[in-house]
Amino acid sequence: MDALVAAAARALAAGDALGALQRVGWREDPPALALRGIAMAQLGELVRARELLRQAGRGFGAREPLARARCVVAEAEVALALRELGSSPRALAAAAATLEARADRANAQQARLIALRRSLLLGRLGEAAQALGQVDTPRLPPPLRAVAELAGAELAMRSLQCRSARAALLRAQAAAGQAQVPALLAEVAEAQAALDRPAARQRHADGREEPLRLDDVEALFGSGALVLDACRHALRGPGHVRPLARRPVLFALARVLAEAWPHDAERGELIARAFRTRRPDETHRARLRVEIGRLRAAVAPLARIEASARGFALVPHGPQGVVVVLPPIDGDEASLQALLADGAAWSTSALALALGRSQRAVQRALADLAAAGRARSIGRARAQRWLAPPLAGFTTILLLPPALPPA
Repeated sequence: MDALVAAAARALAAGDALGALQRVGWREDPPALALRGIAMAQLGELVRARELLRQAGRGFGAREPLARARCVVAEAEVALALRELGSSPRALAAAAATLEARADRANAQQARLIALRRSLLLGRLGEAAQALGQVDTPRLPPPLRAVAELAGAELAMRSLQCRSARAALLRAQAAAGQAQVPALLAEVAEAQAALDRPAARQRHADGREEPLRLDDVEALFGSGALVLDACRHALRGPGHVRPLARRPVLFALARVLAEAWPHDAERGELIARAFRTRRPDETHRARLRVEIGRLRAAVAPLARIEASARGFALVPHGPQGVVVVLPPIDGDEASLQALLADGAAWSTSALALALGRSQRAVQRALADLAAAGRARSIGRARAQRWLAPPLAGFTTILLLPPALPPA
C-alpha cells in the first residue's frame, strides 16, 4: 500500500470522505477505485459508489481474493442502501467465507450483518434469525456491535418478543455510546420510541377501539383467546396460527364473523364484505356456502362455524372468547406504505420482492398512493424510485410483511 492510499484509508476511517478523495480521486488503480467508491458512498452518491466498487473488484480479480471480497461486501452494503434486493446472496456468503479464512473477521462479520439486514427487509425472519446466530456480536467493534444489536432488536420486535427487544436495544445504546456515532444513537432512540408507540388497535364487541402497543399485542397473542390478526391476516389461538393472507376471501369472512362475535353475522354482510357486492343473487349465496365450508376446514383447530337463521357464527374452542386486532391505519396498501416510510428510496422490483406480489400489482398500488398524495417517485425508467413521508404517531412493525408460507 503506497503512502497516498494509506492516507486516504486513514481519512475514510476518520469519516473524512473529501480528504480521501483529494488523495486518490484522480487514480484508476484498484485500491484507489475501492477507496473512491467507499468515499462516494459516505457522501451519499450511492450509484457512483457501486460503479467504482465493481470496477475495483474486477481490477483485483482472482489473484487478490481478499481485496476482491472486501469490494463485494462494500458493494452489498451500497446495494442494501439502494434497496436493490434481488441479487443472489451467494456472492456475499462466499466473500464472508474468504474473509474469515484470511483472518479478516471484522469484514466477515460485516458481510453477515448485511445478509441479516437484507433478510429483515424481505420479511424472511427465519433466515434473519439464522444469520444473527452466525454473528459474533460481543467481539465486534462498537459501531458494528450497535448495528448487530439493532438488527436483533428489530427481529425480536417483528417476532413479538418485546422483552428481548428491549434488552437488545439497551445493549445497542451502550455500543453506540462507545462508538460515539450520532446516526447510530439516533437510530437506537427511534427504535426505543417505537416500542412505546401504538402498533395496532383492538376492536371491542360494542364497536369501541383502543390503541395497543407491541407489548399489549404480545400479551393478547399469548392470552389463550382466539385472535383475528388483521395486521398479518391470520387467525391465532393456543398452539395454532392459520395464515390467511393468500386467501383474501376467507380472511374477509373470518373478520366479519370475528367482529360480530358473540353474535352471528348476517349472510348479506358476509357477501358484501367478502365478495364486494351490494346486490347479491343466488350465485353469491351459493358461493358463500362453498367459502364458509373452506373456512370451516381452515380454522377447525381453533373454532367452529355454526349456521344460524340469519347467517353464521364463530364459536371458539376455548373459553377466552374472540379478540379482533386491527392495523394502526386502514387501507389495502398499509404494508406498502410501511415499507416506503423507512426513508429509503425503493424500486418497484424490491417492493414486489418484499411484499410477495407481482411488480405490476405494486406499480398499480404505487400509482394509487401517488394520486392520493401518500407517495412520490424520483427518477425515470429503471432509475425510478419511490418514497413516502414517515407514518407518524405509531410504529409500523406489525405492518411490515413477513415472508408468507405456501398457500
